[in-house]
Amino acid sequence: MIDDCQKGKVFTMLIRNAKVQDVPAIHSLISYYAEMDRMLFRSLADLYENVQIFQVAEVDGTIVGCCSLKVIWANLAEVQSLAVDKNYSGRGIGRALVSSCLERARQLGIDRVFTLTMEPGFFEKVGFKRVDKNMLPMKVWTDCARCPKQDQCDEVALVNDLPASKNPQI
Repeated sequence: MIDDCQKGKVFTMLIRNAKVQDVPAIHSLISYYAEMDRMLFRSLADLYENVQIFQVAEVDGTIVGCCSLKVIWANLAEVQSLAVDKNYSGRGIGRALVSSCLERARQLGIDRVFTLTMEPGFFEKVGFKRVDKNMLPMKVWTDCARCPKQDQCDEVALVNDLPASKNPQI
């Protein structure tokens, strides 16, 4: 349950693994921010291919947020595509989605999670620290090599070093 101080009510939110049926809602959330140049666009085809790495936030049967955790290497994963419905922003949904991704990383035995974002303040509030993008060479040669903003990247790199999980429960 989340106490919605802005509206003076309580709502129940469920964070769960995304399903194929959620892809149109995920696409809509991401496209809204991509059209404002606040995040990178993801095609429907890409989302269907990667639905298994997404978590969604659901309120009253409606998808109000999404986030993904992409494993990059043996000890490195990326939080990607964090988007929350503008009508639900500031209510802890983004924090809950990132927390869910970090817990999944711990379960997988990953000890470092990073993100590239245009909202560094949010990620700093949830335990990430700014780093130079050059500290993430694997990332630079994968997704960034295909990015249309490659030469004028305006994203900030942040990392969260996690304590290693002793007993991953996968």
